[in-house]
Amino acid sequence: MKYYIIAGEASGDMHAANMMKQIKQRDPEAYFRVWGGDKMAEQAQELAKHIRETSFMGIFGVLWNLRTIKRNFRFCEEDIEQFKPDVLILIDNSGFNLRIAKFVKLSQLDTRVYYYILPQAWAWKRKRVHTIHQWTDRIFAILPFEKAFYKSYGYDVDFVGHPIMDALAQEKKQLADKEAFRLKYEFSEKPVIALLPGSRKREIQTKLPKMLQVVKHFPNHQFVVAGSRTVDESLYAQFLPSEVRLIFGEHYNILNMADAALVTSGTATLETALFNVPQVVCYKPGWLTYHLMKRIISIKYISMVNLILNKEAVKELIESDLNEDKMVNELKLLFDKTHRTRILEDYKLLAEKLGGTGASERVATLMIEDIQNHSQRN
Repeated sequence: MKYYIIAGEASGDMHAANMMKQIKQRDPEAYFRVWGGDKMAEQAQELAKHIRETSFMGIFGVLWNLRTIKRNFRFCEEDIEQFKPDVLILIDNSGFNLRIAKFVKLSQLDTRVYYYILPQAWAWKRKRVHTIHQWTDRIFAILPFEKAFYKSYGYDVDFVGHPIMDALAQEKKQLADKEAFRLKYEFSEKPVIALLPGSRKREIQTKLPKMLQVVKHFPNHQFVVAGSRTVDESLYAQFLPSEVRLIFGEHYNILNMADAALVTSGTATLETALFNVPQVVCYKPGWLTYHLMKRIISIKYISMVNLILNKEAVKELIESDLNEDKMVNELKLLFDKTHRTRILEDYKLLAEKLGGTGASERVATLMIEDIQNHSQRN
């Protein structure tokens, strides 16, 4: 069976790669051509495009790269026509993937189209649920509230659980011993506060200087920045005081030893929660972007932790609220015993709602079963 898979960012690359491993176990003749990152490339026979060529952040990032995006559309359509996949699997990346889904369904190709890790239609552009249903054969949800959301529009989706549970289960097997990690990077016995400013250049430029404002208020703690290998060290160096460590490629080992964290919004908030690290979520999209988003986004929270629990389990500091005084106050609260206990109890409930491990296995099984049923009917 020939599979064409499109993912648009690093988290999608990781989850798609885990899914591909499971598909291989069920389809030994699986042949993959993919748009993704290094992890998908390791599992695929062919890499059509790397995500470094296709990932653009925010509204203005998309606008500034419209020509490149249009070229990518044309390339992808022609590439699919030449490859003639039996299956097209779309991972998030809605603006691009929905157009490709429509192209495939209107073409003469006999290709099953699956959407795994759905666009956040529940946050904005809710009518996209109709478009997603129209141009796909089956939809697989990873967030527990998505099933009810799609059902409210009359559509059935399969909730398979969140693949982050699989990814972290694998990563936790490879964690360094805490004491060995402390010795390697010369940490003292003081409590550790992790700073996770994101993996994109723009995120780091806007959030890291803000996060570092709290350092002088916590002389009895030690700070460490989780550096992204996709970003040059010089970008961090211009902001970091000498007492703050910068460690690359040790994201999970840092969370494993951290006592608290300041975290940029996104998948990192879930990862931090699943490592049982009390956190403050930091989000600063810029004044104009923020006010545009307020007009079009209809959700109460920005962090996945709070969205899934449908409550403010972790504090969110957004735009003007992301200031020194509020960060310091909220960070101090994370070391209050009663407050920490409440957060950790919410984290347990979060893990339960995410569906446990096995999302990659479940989605691969359902896809293969659907393909086989479709083949029998035809």
